[in-house]
Amino acid sequence: MSTTVATAPTARKVTDTRTINWGRILSYVLLVLFAIIYLGPLLMLVSTSLKTLPDFMKNATSLPTSLNFKNFTEAWTRANFPRYLTNTVLYTVSATVIYLVTAVFVAFPISRGYVKGAKILLTLFVIALFLPVALIPQFQLMLALGLYNNPFGYVLLFLVNPIGIIILVNYIKTLPKEMDEAAAIDGCGPFQIFWRIILPLLGPALAVTTAFTFIWTWDDFFGPLIYLSDIRSYTVQLGLRTFVDSSAESDWSGLFAMSILTLVPVFVFFLFFQRLLIEGIATTGMKR
Repeated sequence: MSTTVATAPTARKVTDTRTINWGRILSYVLLVLFAIIYLGPLLMLVSTSLKTLPDFMKNATSLPTSLNFKNFTEAWTRANFPRYLTNTVLYTVSATVIYLVTAVFVAFPISRGYVKGAKILLTLFVIALFLPVALIPQFQLMLALGLYNNPFGYVLLFLVNPIGIIILVNYIKTLPKEMDEAAAIDGCGPFQIFWRIILPLLGPALAVTTAFTFIWTWDDFFGPLIYLSDIRSYTVQLGLRTFVDSSAESDWSGLFAMSILTLVPVFVFFLFFQRLLIEGIATTGMKR
């Protein structure tokens, strides 16, 4: 007696259970809108810089009918831009290097408590973030020291920047203090501990501090306006004002062209150092 088992294939209905993530779509839409809002003024800046003055006066918001690169050459020559650019690069690089060298040597003993009242000193630096600049005493001090209308004295003004020291102090505090103790057992002094152990690990914090100092120095307008009276020592920011004053009429196209020229070095800086800046912001806890 034989039994036959009949097996009938069962067709399974495959249904797509995937749902549309409307939250993610909405977030991307908002990001695109914010990008348009932020890029709008920049695109208008570029558009205006390529217009002739009659085209700008006819319709300031329209696209240029022809690409007029003559505005850039005129801004480069008439505004003495090469000299102002050289001055600004020298001031920015000098102030950034000097500040980084001094800030790390101030931040290290405060973060490790090697000086008395380290917590009080850090608190004073934090308070200094919320206080306005004492402009009149600072100006009197510059006059007394003979540093008025002196490029070196102007660079020294950027040493008074509490935010960089706060960033470095907080970052060094995240490094295990056991490394210092192990190095001290091996016979290293405080300077050797800093030079051989702490400094090689400060890359992310130094990148963020460099970015802040670079932008602060490059974009400074009132500092050179107050402390540099010699036109040969002007920066590109004062060069913009000089370009406006030298124009017989409001040359908006030339002014916008010169503004783009002042933005190029900052753009190049972020283009080459964006990886270090992103890593530094992520590791120093400065996320928005």
